[in-house]
Amino acid sequence: MEIKPLKNFPRDTLEQLLSAIPFIKAVRQQDTWQFELLLQSSRVVIYAPGEVVLRRGDVDNWMYFLLKGRLAVYVDDPGSGELVNYVTPGEVFGDLARLVKQPRTATLIADTNCRESMVFATDCTIFGDLSSGRPITLQTKLAYYRNTVHNLRWKLEVYRAQHLQHSLANRHRQVRLYNGPKDTFDELRALHDQAYALALLLLEWNSEFGVPNIDQAPPAPDLISVLDRRGNH
Repeated sequence: MEIKPLKNFPRDTLEQLLSAIPFIKAVRQQDTWQFELLLQSSRVVIYAPGEVVLRRGDVDNWMYFLLKGRLAVYVDDPGSGELVNYVTPGEVFGDLARLVKQPRTATLIADTNCRESMVFATDCTIFGDLSSGRPITLQTKLAYYRNTVHNLRWKLEVYRAQHLQHSLANRHRQVRLYNGPKDTFDELRALHDQAYALALLLLEWNSEFGVPNIDQAPPAPDLISVLDRRGNH
């Protein structure tokens, strides 16, 4: 493992790498000061093939995005457990445990078929309390939770499509959408509550099936909203 301070990267190279992360890209577009704050609390970590990136049972307050390479996901010990999926570039990982404040439920290993795996990690203590607008602003927190809820709902839709008769298949569609004023702390609290409920549901699915097999990017957020509204009728 090699920790590389962001100052070691040429600026254009760094911005190109981060353009694959929807949340970071959105923050950069809407507020360069917030983008710089996130960078100050972040680092890039390079993992050699076979190195442990996250370990089942660990607890921390970081969120992670894969920039290059591939990570193998094991629910049990990699030496004896079954490989259940891969994390590919652009994906966030390690977020479920942080959302529900539980130990990590899987071990991630840098894929042995890749020369190296590059991870962008952000220390989320900078986010502070949900109700605080400093140093991370309401708009940045909204961008994070909107992206998180969107990704969680998409993963749960994938599970639903693969297991239509399962008792959990429609549960995520019963998690209420927010219909109040936008760009407010009320919206932020509602998104936070949605993320928490959806994360718990995804952990239930994962405990039974590993992790969902996703072979395409999530659709537009509006489509996810339409699917959820249909599920509420």
